[in-house]
Amino acid sequence: MSSYNRVIQMGNLTRDPQLKYLPNNTPVVEFGLATNRKWKDSNGQDREDVCFVECAAFGKQAEVINQYCQKGRPLLVEGRLKYDQWEDKQGGGKRSKLSVVVENFQLLGDRAGGQAGGAAPASAQPAPSAPSAKANAVERQAAQAQAGGDPFPQEPQFTEEEIPF
Repeated sequence: MSSYNRVIQMGNLTRDPQLKYLPNNTPVVEFGLATNRKWKDSNGQDREDVCFVECAAFGKQAEVINQYCQKGRPLLVEGRLKYDQWEDKQGGGKRSKLSVVVENFQLLGDRAGGQAGGAAPASAQPAPSAPSAKANAVERQAAQAQAGGDPFPQEPQFTEEEIPF
């Protein structure tokens, strides 16, 4: 019998991504994702569940997530489940963790419902070393949206060479 291991989740980051490097210099980023579910119980009361999931991404995806995501940012991830087991160093017995290995992801708008693409305020973004014309256009759109302009600016159009992932 064959198996199928696929996960698709959309939620908010529970903490800032943590970038590390494997011994072979492969970047890996770890972050938590919180997914909410709302429903009404049999008494008509509003109820909510929150599911917290650990995620890890590797390579170029890890660098992009580390650069563009921060705590509270919504993110859609697609990947596979991974089950890890280990002995507790303090004699607590066997421990285990189920996590998602990210294979694809989609950056979503910011948590506050601001501009599409979820760019952080210009003051919170690091200055690019060699800004391109497209990057300057994106920054102008973000500044216009914050200054009371169009709250839903058009998504910038990128060529394949300009896409960071």
